Amino acid sequence: MFSIYLKEIRSLLSSLIAMIVIIVFLIANGLFLWVFKDTNILDSGYANIEPLFELAPVIFIFLISALTMRSFSEEKKSGTFETLTTKPISDMGIIGGKFLAVLTIVFFAILPTLFYYITIYKLAVPVGNIDTGALMGSYLGLFFLCAGYVSIGIFASIITDNQIVSFILSMFLCFFIYISFDFLGNIALFKNNNFFIEWLGINYHYKNISRGVIDTRDVIYFLSLIALFIGLTKIKFNSRKW
Repeated sequence: MFSIYLKEIRSLLSSLIAMIVIIVFLIANGLFLWVFKDTNILDSGYANIEPLFELAPVIFIFLISALTMRSFSEEKKSGTFETLTTKPISDMGIIGGKFLAVLTIVFFAILPTLFYYITIYKLAVPVGNIDTGALMGSYLGLFFLCAGYVSIGIFASIITDNQIVSFILSMFLCFFIYISFDFLGNIALFKNNNFFIEWLGINYHYKNISRGVIDTRDVIYFLSLIALFIGLTKIKFNSRKW
């Protein structure tokens, strides 16, 4: 798995996709947090970076889909998929290596935003007057959310050899699972089951963790979501033997 992980890291960096994703993420968040009038922290008068965690899940739908769209699609299109399957590596080793490589890039995209935390910490009156617990919960929730997106993107990539189709399918699935259940729960037809329907969506659990209280039910949800799409990817990967 480690060899696949290194191969994917090198591939992402050599294609500049990883650097573009990191730069776009940081610029977009920087503009919303420090420049745009309605969302910037300095005008709000509050020492928090909540806009970051409200905006990041939407930005990552596009960026993670761009990172994962070539994971298997490129292998199929270039004809190296068959070569990949003959390597002395288990199916889960191949899938896991690709999953962890993309997740590593996402981690390094999020890491520089800690500078925002340090800045707000210093700007607060008095210094340090910021809810660090809730902030750490928000970062943990964002990492779980991104891991879920990556698993979805890897699955979208395995079912097609067209990167554009993979990109669009990944965006659709991520968006649907992230926010669509909230809208469905508000439909009158489902009003008696609105809690259960909203519970199925990522946003419900993401908001829970972002409050700074780590509930094992939310952690289990994200781990189950990741396991589901990794499992579906493995099933599709194994279908070559049928």
